[in-house]
Amino acid sequence: APLPQQNLFKIVTYYVYYPTRAESYSLSTSYYERSMIGVATETDSWSDHGMRRGRDPSPPNFLAVWPPAHLLAMPGTNPAAESSSGIYLGHLSRHFKLRLAIRPHRRRHARLSKTTTRAMEKPAGSFGGSSSEDAGTPLLLPVHRDDDATTTASSRLRALLAHKYPAIASGPVACAAICALVDLGGAHGAAPRNMLGVLAWVFLWWATDAVPLAVASMAPLFLFPAFGISSADAVAKAYMDDVIALVLGSFILALAIERYHIHRRLALNITLRFCGDPVRPSLLLLGITGTTAFVSMWIHNTACTVMMMPVATGILQRFPRGGAGQGEEEDEVRRFSKAVVLGVVYASAVGGMATLTGTGVNIILVGMWSAYFPEKEPITFSSWMSFGLPMALVMFLALWVTLCFMYCSNNTGKALSSYLDGSHLRRELSLLGPMAFAEKMVLAVFGGLIVLWMTRNLTDDIPGWGVLFHDQVGDGTVTIMMATLLFIIPSGKKEGEKLMDWNKCRKLQWNIVLLLGAGFAIADGFRTSGLTGILSDGLRFLEGAPTLVIVPVACVFSGVITEFMSDDSTTTLVLPLFAELARSVEVHPALLMISGAVGAQLSYLFPTGSPSNVVGFSTGHITIKDLVATGLPLKVVGVAALTVLLPTLGSVIFGMDNKS
Repeated sequence: APLPQQNLFKIVTYYVYYPTRAESYSLSTSYYERSMIGVATETDSWSDHGMRRGRDPSPPNFLAVWPPAHLLAMPGTNPAAESSSGIYLGHLSRHFKLRLAIRPHRRRHARLSKTTTRAMEKPAGSFGGSSSEDAGTPLLLPVHRDDDATTTASSRLRALLAHKYPAIASGPVACAAICALVDLGGAHGAAPRNMLGVLAWVFLWWATDAVPLAVASMAPLFLFPAFGISSADAVAKAYMDDVIALVLGSFILALAIERYHIHRRLALNITLRFCGDPVRPSLLLLGITGTTAFVSMWIHNTACTVMMMPVATGILQRFPRGGAGQGEEEDEVRRFSKAVVLGVVYASAVGGMATLTGTGVNIILVGMWSAYFPEKEPITFSSWMSFGLPMALVMFLALWVTLCFMYCSNNTGKALSSYLDGSHLRRELSLLGPMAFAEKMVLAVFGGLIVLWMTRNLTDDIPGWGVLFHDQVGDGTVTIMMATLLFIIPSGKKEGEKLMDWNKCRKLQWNIVLLLGAGFAIADGFRTSGLTGILSDGLRFLEGAPTLVIVPVACVFSGVITEFMSDDSTTTLVLPLFAELARSVEVHPALLMISGAVGAQLSYLFPTGSPSNVVGFSTGHITIKDLVATGLPLKVVGVAALTVLLPTLGSVIFGMDNKS
């Protein structure tokens, strides 16, 4: 229906220039194909006319200039037949490349939407008019609205919070308060106090997301020299070492796998084998979670979750949601959908335990181990996998049993058979086509990297290939070398095209790289400032305690903190404490540090514990209650498994017979 142009452009002006009153509008077309109220731009067409949000809310000549004459003369409009001020919204939408829609987010907007609906049902000439039935009703959305002082103050407060100024200020304020008021004493002077203040600054920025994660992670680069904790060169070196090189190379390989959809092909093949005919839910869960855990062994667990979640939700899209099913069948399908999403989230965490490349926690552990105990045997890829893989297998078995017990019943298979069978999976697999040369070469490079990782250092009696280079190479050396091959080997698709080009690497997770660098810098600051010795005194009650007490206490201590902070941040915080504590209570440092690292990976209860949890939570299939109900048993199993495996298998692998 035609709308009077004067009121229409008042509406457009109101929502473009008053973003605090209309903050989040979708590209919905639920009322008409192109409804009214609110603006969500699809292009930057508005910028040509100075109409971007956040500018001066009172453009002087806006209503005088718009609409242009040619807009009213568009084919399909007939100003002579309509009101002289009539204009079709459809043509407006096409002209400005906009969609006008409404999604009210406050009660006031909800009331306005009801008024809007009534207004749309009125004749064109009566839009905003004063008929007898709505006499006294104000203009629908006046450009200038007199809000009361409370509303204005509330809007200003919301704007202040939206810019995160309090969160940004919290870091420097906390740092200044600690440096001015806290007295830690000791022989190191002000260094421990300054380090504690800087730690509070960085962690508050991490916890509140006051600035982007990568920016907060770079803060030690200027804070440490400014507060006299360490020199600029020393702190900068923490951001690039062999461990960081290992992460960078792994991310490049993960991008190559994602580019050629190798993870999707692998998931469909394994799921197809485990699906069964008729569908067996337990085997289908085994296939999905097993694939996710395997992929997570070789790439970062967060990246694995992001890659595998679309595969899982693609299967779930065939199931009914929101009352589309019938009774008990719908309930069974809903429960199984929860199991699939939880399986991907937890399997990525479990698989990441098995290798150094699977999670940033293990990378931080290796870096801090070499920094605090350079005289001891380094934790290599093969030595960690010898311990981490059995631990991951125990956790994976517990995960599968828990999911089957809690979310599958005798009727689940029958309910799923109505929507899923092998033909669907085979059809998706056929769409990928046969494996191309590029996919085969990426797999060959990846397989070669795994072999080199595993054989660099074997045992004391059987040296690996690393001795040929006088043990000057590390796992990061090998990873970067193999990643470089991806930019040399041709893809076979186009002449001159390689398996990877640097443009594809724009998606590299630099925030994770900088976060790891910040963790290593903080660990070095703990050590050089003497703060670790002061803080570890609070855990001296573990002195003389048996191993069966030390391991679970350290694991639970780290496991509680990790539910409220990211696992990487938790590891960065607790491992320096455990390293110093190991020296004071005279236990092997691996006993405490590995317990702390594994405990940080048991972040199963809340979305805040891990980015993988957030990815699963954002699908809408699971709730916090589901995370707690499923994650708590897994957390208990993890602590128990570590208590058994670390003093036995870990003692052999990491040489715990000799104390520090």
